[in-house]
Amino acid sequence: MAERGNRGVEVLGGLSLLSLAGALAAIFLYAPTERVMGIVQKIFYFHVPSAWLAYLAFFIVFVSSILYLAERARGFSISLLIRLFPPARASLRSWVKARPWDRLALSAAEIGVLFATLVLITGPLWARPVWGIWWTWDARLTTTLILWFIYVAYLVLRANIDDRERRARFSAVLGIIGFLDVPLVHFSVEWWRTTHPGPTVINPAGPSLPPEMLQTLMLSILAFTLLFFYMLLHRLRLERMRDEVEELKTALEVSGTA
Repeated sequence: MAERGNRGVEVLGGLSLLSLAGALAAIFLYAPTERVMGIVQKIFYFHVPSAWLAYLAFFIVFVSSILYLAERARGFSISLLIRLFPPARASLRSWVKARPWDRLALSAAEIGVLFATLVLITGPLWARPVWGIWWTWDARLTTTLILWFIYVAYLVLRANIDDRERRARFSAVLGIIGFLDVPLVHFSVEWWRTTHPGPTVINPAGPSLPPEMLQTLMLSILAFTLLFFYMLLHRLRLERMRDEVEELKTALEVSGTA
């Protein structure tokens, strides 16, 4: 089973590499150069997929955090109602069942911060030649920066709480609250007057891009998404290995004191 899983990850890695190569070829060889912005518009094909994957990653954190808290609450309610096991054992069992959701939330948050950082880097690089400024405090940019700070704070919180159950519980709450900023980021260009352009793909009038640009964007989104899941699977594997090491250390400490 493990070998099959490893093979699947390797296949996903190969698909990611091929799709990224195809996306790069499409960006620089197939998609036409934008008439007004020129070659700098090519950043669009990196900026938009990065934003989409930041949304996706933080949505995974949001859902995983809810499921973690729900599993923990169910475990505690079982320990209180049935009492077939001592409370400590029931709490441990509920932690073991909830732990995969905590691992998923952490892994997705780290990758989400990476892609959110790419958004904040590629945005100013694109804005400077087009707008004449690196940064402006409009609604889209400001809410995106706030989102980045929220999930950086999420990672800092995790790094500074030693007790793993408290760490997971507090992080889950922050992961749920932090996701509330994602709709603000996405709809800011519709709710407020902003310098940032409005939606070019998903809008009532239909995509405003030429077919070649739209096809290249879709290929870039596909390539980045495959890369995202490849990175996520590797990050989950690393976190599982860390858990196994902690369990071995705990078992050695218990056997040493027995």
